[in-house]
Amino acid sequence: MKQSILAFGRFQVDLSTPKIMAIINVTTDSFSGDGNPALDVALRAAERALEQGADMLDIGGESSRPGSLPVPEQQELDRVVPLVEALASFGVPLSVDTVKPAVMRESIRVGADLINDIAAFRAPGAIEAVRDTAAALCVMHMQGEPGTMQQAPHYQDVLGEVEAFLNARVQILRANGVAPDRILLDPGFGFGKTLEHNLLLLRQLEAFGAHGYPVLVGMSRKTMLGAITGREVGERVVAGAAAALVAVQRGARIVRTHDVGATRDVLRLWSALENIPVANLAAK
Repeated sequence: MKQSILAFGRFQVDLSTPKIMAIINVTTDSFSGDGNPALDVALRAAERALEQGADMLDIGGESSRPGSLPVPEQQELDRVVPLVEALASFGVPLSVDTVKPAVMRESIRVGADLINDIAAFRAPGAIEAVRDTAAALCVMHMQGEPGTMQQAPHYQDVLGEVEAFLNARVQILRANGVAPDRILLDPGFGFGKTLEHNLLLLRQLEAFGAHGYPVLVGMSRKTMLGAITGREVGERVVAGAAAALVAVQRGARIVRTHDVGATRDVLRLWSALENIPVANLAAK
């Protein structure tokens, strides 16, 4: 049976309707060009995202763009922890995008409700850092590492391999005592995948929700959208909102985006259409 309620740290999030997760970058090298490690700038970005209709915030202190390199642990802590602490009183679920166990622990200590790990909790100590907490855990697929993942992505069966990886990581979390209502899945669009791989995954996205775990999707401003539209990063708002809509139509419960307002508009339109009886539509 599919989960409609996600145990999300301090919150119980109802996923019967899709939710928008706003990206708040506190990096200097984000591919989207919107990162800034200054606390006051990040707080203003968070406030704008909430005003535009974000349901939750995702904070990242280390870029995972193709070709990026890891930042020192202390630098990531200095970027992320003060922001999480400052946002903890905002009354919205907070996610932290990190692969480092120390950042996971400290973020949860000051108020993080979700750990969004592109490495699927494979780093030594990662599972131990989260298993006995109330935080939700997002398990993502990535082939390779950010520095090299886009050099030559290859699969025999991209859907089968991504699905098998995610299922295996879920089983490890469950074996370590993580309750199923704390887990969500992300197929990892753009993380070690060609355009063809990404489109195949999007076309068959419903397969990832077949085991009952909610699906989170992030395609906002990514290279795959640029390859399709021919537009530069800052000009991919429309394509990103359209991609979010397609993902929701195929079962995604959380869409992660830089462009909250546009994404909220398309999801509101879709929701209005879905909730109007056919007879009423005909009468109009």
